[in-house]
Amino acid sequence: MWQLLLLMFVNLHAKESAFYDTFHGEAISQEALKQHIKANTTFFCTIEIEPCDPNEGRRLDGSCNNLQQPSRGAGRTPFKRVLPPHYGRGFEPRPAHTGDPLPQSRRVRTTLLASGIRPDHTFTQLATHFFVFVASDVVNVQDTINYILWKPYCCLPKGKSDPICTPITIPNDDPVHRFSDLRCLNLTRPISYQLSGCLINGTTPERINAATPLFDLSILYGSTTKSALEKGRMFSGGLLKFELENNRVWPPRTRTLPNLCLLNEAPHETRCHNTPEDGINTLFGINIVSIWFWRNHNRIASELAVINPCWNDDKLFYTARDINIATCVQIFYYEFLPILLGWDNLMKDSVLAPNPGFRDVYNSNVMPQITLEFPYILRWAHLMQEGRLKMYDQGGNYLKQIPVVNLTLRTGYLAIDDNIDHMTQGSFRQASGKVDYVIDPDMADVVLGGHQRASDVATSDLTKGRYFGFPSYIKYREYCSGSRETFNSFDDFSDLIDADKLELLKDLYKDIHDIELMAGVWVEKPVRGGYAPPTFYCLMVDQLIRSMVSDRHWYERPNRPNAFSSRQLQEIRKATISQLLCDVGDKVTQIQRHGFIRASPTDKMIFCKDIVKIDLKAWRDRACG
Repeated sequence: MWQLLLLMFVNLHAKESAFYDTFHGEAISQEALKQHIKANTTFFCTIEIEPCDPNEGRRLDGSCNNLQQPSRGAGRTPFKRVLPPHYGRGFEPRPAHTGDPLPQSRRVRTTLLASGIRPDHTFTQLATHFFVFVASDVVNVQDTINYILWKPYCCLPKGKSDPICTPITIPNDDPVHRFSDLRCLNLTRPISYQLSGCLINGTTPERINAATPLFDLSILYGSTTKSALEKGRMFSGGLLKFELENNRVWPPRTRTLPNLCLLNEAPHETRCHNTPEDGINTLFGINIVSIWFWRNHNRIASELAVINPCWNDDKLFYTARDINIATCVQIFYYEFLPILLGWDNLMKDSVLAPNPGFRDVYNSNVMPQITLEFPYILRWAHLMQEGRLKMYDQGGNYLKQIPVVNLTLRTGYLAIDDNIDHMTQGSFRQASGKVDYVIDPDMADVVLGGHQRASDVATSDLTKGRYFGFPSYIKYREYCSGSRETFNSFDDFSDLIDADKLELLKDLYKDIHDIELMAGVWVEKPVRGGYAPPTFYCLMVDQLIRSMVSDRHWYERPNRPNAFSSRQLQEIRKATISQLLCDVGDKVTQIQRHGFIRASPTDKMIFCKDIVKIDLKAWRDRACG
């Protein structure tokens, strides 16, 4: 019955819009669409797009960003590979040069990365929360949901007959689990176009990304027009839907059970967000930063409504959204990344503008896409994650702590006992994990809290790289150096990797061409002027530039539809993470100027009134009188 109704809808709207194949980006015929409807593959494999208007602003679903290929930039735009894949037979993980399997991924992790607690002297927890939030804005591959909700049995007998299961073997002499009965960690294959029926089997596996591939806060506003309209907008005053509870503003609560917040402890923990993207409820960092930017949208819309009383709901909503997106991207590019990657490095590589004015680097020949290497290399940041989430009061007095791994799919904990107030204070008071070769014990052996008995996030990261078909670490070094570097032996890595780490690599890999991308990145020395490894830096910069030049609506452009004025752009330049928390953080009255960096004698706590603010009067409309 539903197929008949969908066919009727398709025929009704056929003249108003077109359907596109999500992987190839080409318009498809009505007959091809009917075949997808019959096979129940329309959601992942097709997208409906209304005719593009070159003068319209950024669409909610990301479509029409590139006028030549309207589906690029929308959700389910395929990943682009920096380097061609290298698989073994049948698209299984590539073997070593000898033809033997690569070393066990858990053994590689425990050999190269020690496990321990080491607070960082530079970064706060806020840095890791923000980083995972930004990553979730451009990547939604449903990995965690896949092996928590859909395939939790891969280490059980049932998993042996499920081709989606790719469990990780634990060595008998494992430094931790030699003392337990565990010999397997749960893991599943990446969700691909082939598994979803969009591409035929026997072709190179291409994983699906449900998010829009540009920095547009789709994690808040949604990656489909339908979800944005049904779950996001209030359609009054330009606001997003919200609830007021205990004098705190929250995204709306879902009333449907069961919901995603599986670890909520009844009867007290009941809150679970009902927003356009369910991913808000997953990891703690995504959750709390999403709440802040959700509130920030409504703060901006409310102030604009006072400044411009003649503006209607649409004008208020889309202008507030545009400012909110620009605020987030400004913080990411100009505040967070220069600390991690080095300001001078980013200036040299043209990631940052040389002056505070406009810049237009748009290139319509570059498609809005995320490289497959980008979200993968971001997982290096798991080494920065501090496992204990400390909570403080407004005066900076320590109150309590909870393992951050216990908050996955547990939004309800934030809403009880003033926890969100204390967690917000902790975000800019507590140190992150040290940027080094040590991983927090909870990230190494727990990860998923009450969802699964044991897991190892870094081992999972390495294993996923094998199923993505990434070529060897050396290939990426050659790419990043423009083939200026040559490697014939392990000793050729001495400028990049300390001697003790090279010894460990020799123990694991018999040939330098066997070294895996993540394994190499784990042991690299940091880039000069920053904290991140050079190959991480290279693949990050590749994507950061791609995101700018492919985005027709990039906030620094002077001639985009609904572009900021010069004065408005200068106000956006004032955006900082500390300003954001002063505006929307629970009970934040004092904070250091640079919230990503630990407070110090040279960066003391100051009152919020002394933090520079964006002046929304720059958006005053003279037509309103």
